[in-house]
Amino acid sequence: MTIGEKVSYVKGLCKGLNKDDEIINAILDVLTDIADNLNEVDEELDDVASVMTDLEESVCDLEDEIYGEDDYDEDYYDDDIEEDVGEMYETVCPNCENTIRFDYDQAQKGGMDCPNCGKKLVFELDDEPDEL
Repeated sequence: MTIGEKVSYVKGLCKGLNKDDEIINAILDVLTDIADNLNEVDEELDDVASVMTDLEESVCDLEDEIYGEDDYDEDYYDDDIEEDVGEMYETVCPNCENTIRFDYDQAQKGGMDCPNCGKKLVFELDDEPDEL
């Protein structure tokens, strides 16, 4: 039962009461106004939901146009990302104790500046570097 139907039901019950009772009539008028207002809000929400659905479909179409229709590209999402990145190493900066990750190419250069504090870090590669 909607709010409007409930208000109509209460109005029907009150018709048998004393017609001079202005308080009950005023309350019923307020309830009627509230029910009418809620019906308008429900209609507007339905319109907004419809617009949102259309907008969502448009965004999905735009994503498909820009990124392609496949959500999953097997070539991009490789099972072993580390192969694409290469061998990664890490060290701890003796100055700021920040853990720094670097690749084999950076290690071959012999060092780098700490990205946190700027102190020069020096690397020495063994014959068999440890891989993470």
